[in-house]
Amino acid sequence: MGTQRSYRVGELIQQEISAIILRGLRDPRVGFVTIMSVDVTSDLRYAKVYYTVMGEDPDVEQTQQGLDSAVPYLRRELAKRLKLRHVPELVFNYDTSIAYGSHIESLLKQAGLGDEEE
Repeated sequence: MGTQRSYRVGELIQQEISAIILRGLRDPRVGFVTIMSVDVTSDLRYAKVYYTVMGEDPDVEQTQQGLDSAVPYLRRELAKRLKLRHVPELVFNYDTSIAYGSHIESLLKQAGLGDEEE
């Protein structure tokens, strides 16, 4: 369980990475990426960044490679913007929760248990 400080730093990192990707990242492999959450360890050394990719059949592998190659740039930008003594190591992970939720919803509809349009 993280501390209040690690939670706050995670929120700041999420906001800043989203802004950097939106405005300053020019890697064509990184398309419509949404940063879902950031979990920072209590010692603030590591940050797991969970993301999703929008669009039909997104190429998650290409996006992962693009984000991994952008880590040094992202850390430099975070250091400038957040004024942290040490910027956490960034580890990007694809967030499958939206796809999983959609799959569960479709299974419920098939079983006749889902919300029905009236």
